[in-house]
Amino acid sequence: MGALLQKARFPVWIKRNSFQAKLFVSYLLLTGLGTTLMAGYLLWSFHAYHMRTRQTDLENWTAALSESVADSLAEQNVERVRLLVQRYGAPETVILRVFTPEGQLLATSNPNDVQVTDWLTVPGVKEALQNQTTRGVAKGVLSNDDRLYINRPILYQGQMLGALRMSITLQQFQRQFAYLVWTVLGALLLTVLLCAIISDRFAHGLAKPIEIMRNFAIRMGSGHFGDKLTIRQSNELDQLALELNRMSERLASLDQERRAFLANVSHELRTPISNVQVTVEALRSGANEEPELRDRFFQNIEDETRRLSRLIHDLLDLGRLEAGVTLLERQTVVLRNLIDRAIRAVESRMQAKGLGIQANIADIQLQGDPERLLQALLNILDNAIKHSKSDSQVQILAYREGKQAVITIQDQGPGIAQNVLPRIFEQFYTADPSRKGSSTGLGLAIAQRIVEAHGGLITASSEVGQGARFTIRLPME
Repeated sequence: MGALLQKARFPVWIKRNSFQAKLFVSYLLLTGLGTTLMAGYLLWSFHAYHMRTRQTDLENWTAALSESVADSLAEQNVERVRLLVQRYGAPETVILRVFTPEGQLLATSNPNDVQVTDWLTVPGVKEALQNQTTRGVAKGVLSNDDRLYINRPILYQGQMLGALRMSITLQQFQRQFAYLVWTVLGALLLTVLLCAIISDRFAHGLAKPIEIMRNFAIRMGSGHFGDKLTIRQSNELDQLALELNRMSERLASLDQERRAFLANVSHELRTPISNVQVTVEALRSGANEEPELRDRFFQNIEDETRRLSRLIHDLLDLGRLEAGVTLLERQTVVLRNLIDRAIRAVESRMQAKGLGIQANIADIQLQGDPERLLQALLNILDNAIKHSKSDSQVQILAYREGKQAVITIQDQGPGIAQNVLPRIFEQFYTADPSRKGSSTGLGLAIAQRIVEAHGGLITASSEVGQGARFTIRLPME
């Protein structure tokens, strides 16, 4: 018992207002309330059952005795009545009394009844002489103990011959019941102690994983991404831990992308600015005195400024698309007209490189932002022109597939290696480093964000030496 008490004191060390403390108190209160209600109900049921049983016994005994006493009184055999009373009564436990119709004591099993002068004041006697059967619990006539009694009229062929009163003491039952109550209270206390230990185990088992996950979340909040959380429980906590691990991996990936993005932006911005600074310093050093050199330096400044402006514009576009703050001006778009606009925009560049274009476009209409969709198509066509061989063709197909409009753009360039293909939509990624200076590396990333903003999907496929194919799928409804 001492070990149990020592174990039960362990929860005192639980931090107040902690999740474990609240779980422990909740378990303990629910257990204590449940066991107390059950114990109270069982004790009440036992007490009520005993009282009903004893009352039924009194009913049966007095019913049989009243008939025997009625027969004796009808024969005016008082001695036989006294003999019956003495035989079935016991002064300490069962007291049996017979009264005359006038309320006088005729026979009793208790010798001390001679001290009572007025029996009509005893509970139930007066009612019994008025042909009413009464029963209940009252103090003893000559004692202070609780007794269960019944008063029954004695009738013989409809004639009132008197009344019969029987009472039994409840002292023995009350002692037994008190012993039972203390036994139940002891068992209840032991149950609460055991439940306290079990509740502490349960609370600790639930609170510990939550505490681990809380610390894990705090570490993620402070920037420690990529950690692994292990919860060995086959329940919702295990699933929550799995989702937290996925979140940590995703945050680590996003953090890495953010760092790479900042590094790329810094590099991309630094290069044209450095070129402009070098050119300006050269002009200050006297290069402006030679007209040919001066014009070339001014052209260089103009090219780098244009490149810087294009980079900033692309960055702003990408940022707005990723943040979801770009509002699409949705309207009915005729796909043939949209693609014709894109072809006309790049026609001069294609002619300069000796490229031809083959277009096969179905009559399709869809809902979307025509300017944004045109921007996506131009970015993909720009990529195709850059990587196409001279005197080759770019093929554009547009057709309906179920409830989707499908656009494919196929070039005849060197193609894209399979290990590079998954990365071509990444920001600042360029498969051919030698071409890095000719683009910002954001065109395909912007095209992907625009298509996704329309609820569509863009994919790329390629085989080395056979060109690359970009496929855009847009919902028609």
